[in-house]
Amino acid sequence: MAEPLWTYREVVVATRGRLKGPVDINQPLTGVSIDTRTLKPGEIFAAIKGEVHDGHQFVPAAFQNGAGLAIVRDDYSDAGEAGEAAVLLHVPDPLAALENLGRAARRRMQGRVIAVTGSVGKTGTKEALRAALSASGRVHASEKSYNNHWGVPLTLARLPRDADFGVFEVGMNHPGEITPLAQMIRPEIGIITTVEPVHLGFFDSVEQIAQAKAELFAGMGPDSLAAVLNRDNPYFPLLAETARGAGVPQIISFGLSEAADVRALEIELTMHGSNVSARLFGEPIEYRLGAPGQHLVMNSLAVIAAVKLAGADLTAALAALAEITPPEGRGARLELPVENGTILLIDESYNANPASMRAALIGLKTIPRRRHPRRIAVLGDMLELGQRSAALHRELLTPVLEGGVDKVFACGPLMRELYDTLPENCRGAYAEDSSGLEDAVISSIKAGDVVMVKGSLGSRMGAIVEAIKDNFAKKSV
Repeated sequence: MAEPLWTYREVVVATRGRLKGPVDINQPLTGVSIDTRTLKPGEIFAAIKGEVHDGHQFVPAAFQNGAGLAIVRDDYSDAGEAGEAAVLLHVPDPLAALENLGRAARRRMQGRVIAVTGSVGKTGTKEALRAALSASGRVHASEKSYNNHWGVPLTLARLPRDADFGVFEVGMNHPGEITPLAQMIRPEIGIITTVEPVHLGFFDSVEQIAQAKAELFAGMGPDSLAAVLNRDNPYFPLLAETARGAGVPQIISFGLSEAADVRALEIELTMHGSNVSARLFGEPIEYRLGAPGQHLVMNSLAVIAAVKLAGADLTAALAALAEITPPEGRGARLELPVENGTILLIDESYNANPASMRAALIGLKTIPRRRHPRRIAVLGDMLELGQRSAALHRELLTPVLEGGVDKVFACGPLMRELYDTLPENCRGAYAEDSSGLEDAVISSIKAGDVVMVKGSLGSRMGAIVEAIKDNFAKKSV
């Protein structure tokens, strides 16, 4: 029988909290949650305070759903109908207690630990690592994009003691945010996918973004294995120097550069994936990547480097990469029936920045016109870009043209900057927000179109994706 995730005794020791309630201190606890909507019986509920809600108001609901324990503030006492039957762990700060629980989980874990950060491609790289490593053992990885000050400790606190691999995504939009997360994770392999002008509203330069990403090395050192860095990125020297300064023993590079340790030699891009010939530490390898896009090929080089460094089965990992597909909001594809045929809907609505927007637009040219003769891009604002916002939106004209986009539908004051630079025959429609664009997009769609929808999460482009789905019957590609 598998060992329990936690016992009450272990949680008390890790958090230094005060336990109150009827319980056998050696009984198991099966999981950790901060959301009563998904909490399962026997799990720990950590009542952390978020930007909108304070978890303490949901403690009664947690016990109604079968929580085995609630981590609460010292001054909390109202567990609702659970009353005296509720098991409470009182601590000065539930988030700090969750962090301590995560640190305890990391200390007991004997497997390999990998952390992924970067301006673009964190979640896709993390999911590719999850798939690639699964053939070699038990993999524990971040859910969704749980990469911030509560997502990382929550993922760590859920780390099984017998996991063979831990894969953690680390995000930031301000300086100093990665350091404490990296020190909690203590990765043996640290991957930085790339450095791009993202979150420029909070930084004075892209170099400062590179320095913030390099905070990942604060959790590494002589006992780690390697930093895996993009050799094609102009900030590679800065990142490599910072890693060496932190004591990381190996710098492994990936990319198209002849100097890269893991180098792509030939890439065949298709609408449903890519075929890759590469060299891994001098040895030739060939593999297929199931998700389309050259940017994903580049990140797959980092994945296979990490697989090799972690001592996992490379052949099985390469086979797994052929099976991956883009997730919802990050390139998922749906074929939808319309009058006289079908359309291809590409859902990129979860997020956007200049690098990912360029990749998505240029990627449209891999879709053959014999099957999809017209290419439509539905674009919303890219947010948090600071003083360069307007210029960065105007600069999307080049990838629009390179991708062979026939019509652009745009919404938001920033995307207006691009829309006004487009050739007249390329303009579909413009609206102030996504809701105002829905009807124009839907009424223009016809058989054979490929429709790509992308924008920052705050631009609410997902609503347009759902509107298109609601108007046409769903048929997954």
